[in-house]
Amino acid sequence: MEYLGLSLALFGAACASALAGIGSAIGIGIAGESAAGVMTEDPNKFGSCLILQALPGTQGIYGLLITFFVLNQLNMLGGGAPAMPTWNQGLQIFAACLPIAIVGFISAIYQGKTSAASIQMISKKPEAMGKAIILPAMVETYAVLALLTSILMLMGVQVA
Repeated sequence: MEYLGLSLALFGAACASALAGIGSAIGIGIAGESAAGVMTEDPNKFGSCLILQALPGTQGIYGLLITFFVLNQLNMLGGGAPAMPTWNQGLQIFAACLPIAIVGFISAIYQGKTSAASIQMISKKPEAMGKAIILPAMVETYAVLALLTSILMLMGVQVA
C-alpha cells in the first residue's frame, strides 16, 4: 500500500505518453499513406506533404511533456529519492494525465485523417497550402486544450 500513490501517478504518466504517442503514430501513418500516393505522381510536393504529415505528431510530444511534468513533480528527474504521494495524490495525478492521454490519442488520429485530406487537396491545388494547413490545425486546438487542462490539474496537486 505504501507505493500505491506512486504507482498511480506513474501509471498516469505512462498513459499520457503511450496513448498520445500511439495516436500520433496512427495519425502520421494515415497522412503518410496519402503523402506517398501524391509523391508518386509529383515528387516535388515532398516539402508540403511532410509538413502536413508531421502535424499529428504533436500530440505525442504533448503526452511526453506531461510525463516530464509528473516525473519532475515526483522528484524522479534529479536522481534523488522520489516523492511518495499518498494514494489520493497519486489518483489526482493519474486523473490529471487523462485529458492529454485520451484527447491526444483521439485527436491525433483525426488530425491524421484531416491531414490526409489536405494532402489530397494540395495535390490538385498547390496554391491552397495555407488553407490545407488550417484544416488539421483546427483539430490541434483540442489537443492544446487537453494539454493545458492536464498542466493546470497537475499544478493543483501538492506532493510532499
